[in-house]
Amino acid sequence: MRNLQKHGIGVMGGTFDPIHYGHLYIAESSRCRFNLGKILFMPSGNPVHKKRNDITDHVHRLEMTRLAIAKNPYFALSTLEVDRPGPTYTVDTLEYLKNDCSGTARLFFITGADAILDILTWKDVPRIFELCRFIAVTRPGFSFRALNEMLADLTEEQRKKIHLHETGGILVSSTEIRRRISRGEPVKYLLPDSVEKYIEKQGLYRHPDDSCLSLK
Repeated sequence: MRNLQKHGIGVMGGTFDPIHYGHLYIAESSRCRFNLGKILFMPSGNPVHKKRNDITDHVHRLEMTRLAIAKNPYFALSTLEVDRPGPTYTVDTLEYLKNDCSGTARLFFITGADAILDILTWKDVPRIFELCRFIAVTRPGFSFRALNEMLADLTEEQRKKIHLHETGGILVSSTEIRRRISRGEPVKYLLPDSVEKYIEKQGLYRHPDDSCLSLK
């Protein structure tokens, strides 16, 4: 981590269940636009704000992420959140990363703009803004009115640390991929081939009686 001190570091968190081309595109476009030296992909452990109780075991999510980012030298995998016991809080992750970089790294937390709408419910919001800037990725149909209403509740200094990133995006979601796999529908070109093959080999996202279905 020490060699990243001179550059901004993007922190790309998420369950990555599974990781797909949308995640990769957002990470790369953020890296280029904000001149980041590295993007840390950080699969979550026990995310407080996730309502799903059927999140795939972290062993699989880590391996799928590792496979997906293997060919990009600017991407790196972090096991920080899955290694930490108990609930996963963004402020704790950022504190660790800041300390690991001797407090000198510029951290950019990459997340969907819709998640930013709930930021006031996060643990220790003032400290989070001291530790990082936000890259808030917008999707088609995103409500800027709702965002403006939320921003009004922040200080001027905090508002300056939220950077909107309108990527246009790739319209794919992990939820849709899981649904398609459970129905035996194709997912090719939605995620890297290496991840697709891993999912097929491990039999992920299928119902017990779907053994006869193929990903192809």
